Amino acid sequence: MTDDSLILPGGKVDPDAVRFAIGGAETDEHGESEGLARVTFRLTRDLAKRLDKYLTDRIPFMSRNQLQRLIDEGGVTVNGRSAKASQNLRLNDVVEVALPPPPSTEIQAEDIPLDVVFEDEHLIVVNKQPGLIVHPARSHLKGTLLNALVHHFQSAASVAPMSRLSTVGKEHARPGVVHRLDRFTSGVMVVAKDDTAHWRLGRQFENRQVDKRYLALVEGNVEADADVIDVPLGDSVSRVKGKREKQQVRYDESGRPAVTIYRVRQRFIAPPASSTKQRESRSYSLVELELKTGRTHQIRVHMAHLGHPLVGDDMYGGKHFDLGEGRGQFTRQALHAALLGFRHPISNEAMRFIAPWPADLVELLAAVREGREATDVLTPPGATVALTG
Repeated sequence: MTDDSLILPGGKVDPDAVRFAIGGAETDEHGESEGLARVTFRLTRDLAKRLDKYLTDRIPFMSRNQLQRLIDEGGVTVNGRSAKASQNLRLNDVVEVALPPPPSTEIQAEDIPLDVVFEDEHLIVVNKQPGLIVHPARSHLKGTLLNALVHHFQSAASVAPMSRLSTVGKEHARPGVVHRLDRFTSGVMVVAKDDTAHWRLGRQFENRQVDKRYLALVEGNVEADADVIDVPLGDSVSRVKGKREKQQVRYDESGRPAVTIYRVRQRFIAPPASSTKQRESRSYSLVELELKTGRTHQIRVHMAHLGHPLVGDDMYGGKHFDLGEGRGQFTRQALHAALLGFRHPISNEAMRFIAPWPADLVELLAAVREGREATDVLTPPGATVALTG
């Protein structure tokens, strides 16, 4: 029937395997993924059964109405073509399904602060704080953004029991995470609150129709004001426990195309080491980054490949920064999802959201400026992020 590992004996989709597949899915350089698991069915006999009825039998954690919406939104293909819920399936048909996370009763509501940038009945945009994991996975079952969202939805439902949030809170204990940010990456991200919004937003991400801009503080003086990094990436041959997603430049068959555009926004030039008693004499550059592909750790690996690793990114050679005066060190990768632009999944209105810099990044930039010559703010062609940190 299928060669997909998500299928149980008997032909039904295993919800636990789907959760695991999504939780461990390949991500881009911020730990982002499309938040879907893909499964394929190959018919070995002529069933003459409607597509929606067939999938209802195979995917027990989705209702027939949910599956019909999924089909309508392009989440199901038959023989590589868009499908209709009413079409009959025949011998040798190949049905491919993009599955959202199944409802999980293990996710508990937790009163974790949320910085909500925008919310309506279809979606919620948040400014994620650094250190917050997006969703439960592996050993992290609590303290995640989804735990906070479930609490947020339940609180809203308690005020207005008939609101849409009440439905989302009950039917989607794991709401529609369209994309993810890495635990130590801060910034703006969107979560869908109904199936239609989820699929339409997911399609925009898949088709690279979303404008995502990041700011990173990197080591050294990046000489070119702007450039394109077109270097293939793949799994590192030296991955160890705790660094299982580590990547590297790969020019062999394991390498996948990866393209990043960087634009330098400001430079912080240190005086010669012989003329200063400052803590260290490195120069730094603040860069804006635009992605044309979405590989795991793409920004981090590409900038390290250029000899300019992100401050604090010890996985790829970046050093922690001493903030001085008993303030400790900056120890996370200095990476912030500053801007997110997409079209509203229902109204098709163009939307653009800005995430203010978190306090730790503001403190880092202030410390970097001490004893260094800060150049004027640059705005190379194509740069869009307003520098407010």
